Order: sequence, then structure tokens, then C-alpha cells
Amino acid sequence: MPQPVAVIGTGKIGEALLSGMIRAGWAPADLLVTTRRSERAAELRTRYGVDPVSNAEAAKQADTLILAVKPQDMGRLLEELAPHIAPDRLVISAAAGITTSFIEEHLAEGTPVVRVMPNTPVLVDEGMSVISAGSQATAAHLAHAEAIFGAVGKTLRVPETQQDACTALSGSGPAYFFYLVEAMTDAGILLGLPRDKAHDLIVQAAIGAAVMLRDSGEHPVKLRENVTSPAGTTINAIRELENHGVRAALIAALEAARDRSRELASGNNS
Repeated sequence: MPQPVAVIGTGKIGEALLSGMIRAGWAPADLLVTTRRSERAAELRTRYGVDPVSNAEAAKQADTLILAVKPQDMGRLLEELAPHIAPDRLVISAAAGITTSFIEEHLAEGTPVVRVMPNTPVLVDEGMSVISAGSQATAAHLAHAEAIFGAVGKTLRVPETQQDACTALSGSGPAYFFYLVEAMTDAGILLGLPRDKAHDLIVQAAIGAAVMLRDSGEHPVKLRENVTSPAGTTINAIRELENHGVRAALIAALEAARDRSRELASGNNS
């Protein structure tokens, strides 16, 4: 079993990791968690059998620290943790836009750092976590990060230079699909369907389409063409999407998300 792992910051992503690691075989006794509120600590203790500790205590005891905090909180957290983290400990950051070099600058020389960008489907064990090595991280450190985040979905290694693009595409990606489902539900209501029926139809269409994309091996263009018969309903809908510039809007939206990730990396948290 893995050596002690600390999850520092137990919001939705942190708790999802904690829950997934326990399901994957980590013993609660090998997992340390931190939280700011006593009520939250009691909740985690009851739900998972873990014993919440202070940030400093977690840093002293754990061999691996997962920093699952908001980007704007990272600098302050690192200042608190730095005196307690030995350089042979692995530090994993799950904060959007925060570079491994930023974290390395705050810790003892030689400390291995791995950067991970998960997305919210880790809550249902269907996440995608994009993993990059810092300057001191080895293949073993990356494998350890993959074992942790693999408990709640899939993982993908990329050079850190690609992390901002992955944040835009995958980290923020679920929100785009939720936005699309919301819009399609409203369209279903406009067309005369009750909200619950429109929702069920769209959600199942999304699940079925996702499985086909994953399992068929076909290019998405081919799958779309299979639904698009000449002079039919689908091609008329596609024409309207093109007329309204939906494709261009999506590209512009992802570029905006990438740019914001770069801003976070540069310290612009406003």
C-alpha cells in the first residue's frame, strides 16, 4: 500500500480524491486530511474514518502532499508548509494555473513537484487528470501521482507547457457540456416538452454520444455524418449552428480559458 498521503484542502476535488483513494485500497490510517472548519473535520471523520490534522502536522507526517486549494490561496499555504516539508517528500499541486517552478521556489531545493489538473467528474470516478513533472520529479513520482488520480478516472501525461491548454479543454470542459445541456433543455421547453422530459432526453443523448465517441473508434465527423441525412432535420440544425458561429465561439472560449490560466500562473488572481 502507498505511504502516507495528505490531502490539504478538502473541498469537492479534495474530498473526491480522498473517497476514491479509499475505494482503491488506501487505508484511512494512511491518509491525512486538513480543513479549516471543525464541523467539516467532524464530517470527514464520520464519513471516511480519517483523523483531520493541521497543515503543519500533515506536512511533517506525509510522504506525499496533495495541495487541493484555490490558486489564490497557494502562496500563503506554501509559506505555512515550507518549514515542515523535507526535500524527499513529493508535492502534488491540483491548483489551476500554478506552475511547478512557483511551488519549487517556495520549498527546499530538490523537492519534487508534480502538477495535476483534474476536472469535476472525479466526483463520479470519471475524471480526467492531466499530469506534468516539475524539474525534480522522476518517473516514479509521476507514476505515484497517476496511481492516486487514477483512482477517480483517467490520467494523461503532458509537458507542463501544455497545461494551460489542457486546463481550458479538460479542466473547464465539463462546464461547456453542462452549458450546452442547459441551452438544449431550454430549447426543448420552447418546442413544447416538459422540462423533466427534455432533460432526460438530452442527458441520455449525451451519454450515448460519449460512449460512441469512446468505443467506436470513429472520427467525430463520421459519427455526425451518420446522423445527418440529406435534407433532413439534423443538417438544418447544423446549418443554423454554423450560421450563428458556434464553432468559432467555442474556439474563442477555449482560448479565453487558456489565457486566464496563464494569468493565474503570472499571479493575476483578480
